[in-house]
Amino acid sequence: MLVKWIRCSVVDRRGFERGQRKWAGLLGEPGFRAQAGGWSRLRPGVAHLVAFWESRAFYDSFMARSHDRLAAAQAGTYSKVQTRLFEYGFDVKVGFEPVFADADVLRLAHCQVHPDRVEHFTLMQEKVWNPAMAGSPGMLRGLLGSAAGEEFLILSVWQSSAERGKYRQERVERLGLRAQTEADVRAVDGDVVALEPSWTV
Repeated sequence: MLVKWIRCSVVDRRGFERGQRKWAGLLGEPGFRAQAGGWSRLRPGVAHLVAFWESRAFYDSFMARSHDRLAAAQAGTYSKVQTRLFEYGFDVKVGFEPVFADADVLRLAHCQVHPDRVEHFTLMQEKVWNPAMAGSPGMLRGLLGSAAGEEFLILSVWQSSAERGKYRQERVERLGLRAQTEADVRAVDGDVVALEPSWTV
């Protein structure tokens, strides 16, 4: 499965939201699984979207044929857009499905890992971080995706922000020490996204 992460700096919020509804046109696309997104809780005016495709071939076909027509509805509503593609690696918790009807919050962690630490980083995701996140109340499902060998996206879906708040800072720091995250990761970026149900396709 291919995961696409899109981050937009929005200048016309109402126009952007109107345009977002046009992405319902994705439903007829071969290989399309789902798309969801919402507004950043931490950065005003930033919107995030995640889209899921059966494979890179289906995605490339869509980009060549239909993408520009659907995207035209949002032209001029954002000042900057960044997109990243990740290949599905493994589940966080149990069998991941791109389903968002039961969720309020999406958590994104984008990690750039030192080349000689990729194997260790991946092992620690499986042995330390996954069990801790899977045991957190309100954490529904998630996945780890990778790109270019050293870039990772950890995506987790949560029932509510109150539940996500229980996954506290000191616990994260303790887990980070155990997993030697600082030694593995050269840069990390992330966000907490309040899901907009009307954006789910």
